[in-house]
Amino acid sequence: MSATIKLGIVGGAGWLGGAIAGAAVSTGVVRAEDLTLSYRSAKPDRFPGAFWTDDNQALADRSDVIILSVRPQDWPSLELDAKGKLVVSVMAGIRLGEIGEKHDTRRVVRTLPNAAAEVAKSYTPWIASGDATADDRTIVRAIFDACGVEDEVATERDIDYLTGLTGSGPAFPALLANAMMRDAIAFGLAPDVARRAVNTVLTGTGRLLELKDTSPADTVEAFLGYRGTTAAAIETMRESGFDETVAEGLAAAFLKSIAMGKA
Repeated sequence: MSATIKLGIVGGAGWLGGAIAGAAVSTGVVRAEDLTLSYRSAKPDRFPGAFWTDDNQALADRSDVIILSVRPQDWPSLELDAKGKLVVSVMAGIRLGEIGEKHDTRRVVRTLPNAAAEVAKSYTPWIASGDATADDRTIVRAIFDACGVEDEVATERDIDYLTGLTGSGPAFPALLANAMMRDAIAFGLAPDVARRAVNTVLTGTGRLLELKDTSPADTVEAFLGYRGTTAAAIETMRESGFDETVAEGLAAAFLKSIAMGKA
């Protein structure tokens, strides 16, 4: 992407809005002087050269592309006329049509980054409205490639499902890590040893999957094939309903994502 864009982030003082801004600036997608961010209470001391404001309409007027980084429950009270500009939502559950109607634009994109955007490791699915242009798509790819990895998906239903699967970001691996660490400490390991052991297992696994880009199922099957300690653990977890529990959790997240858009 060669053209300079003027980017506005409503909720730029929040962790996700700030993470997106940081990634976009650090990779050169946008210059700090072309960045406008809004805040609700105290003005943050971040992004030298950027323009900070507590007036969301002023942000919209200064920007070519507007990212809405607010909680879904706060969105109905957000007053902002985008006047046909590109509006990118990172809100769970809010539909393309609703966003376009409220903000007076037919160029709308729904995305769902996760907390790993802060370290440029987010997975971000997105979908664009029919009136979004090829240039709009190029801009969206550039912004969210800066945050990690992005994919354009086929339907809003896909976004709703991925809200639970990938929007949760580190939460699911952290849940597993916490269970492993608690067991290690209960066994008698020192907490700092347990923490380093478990965290290294997860970070190493993530790096391995990233570099080899293979199916996780292949890794599982390889360890099952050794018929050793790992196979014993996997088979016991599965017999206890591990796979079914994960599926039930993702189903609950999917339903919650849909419900958030109807609140």
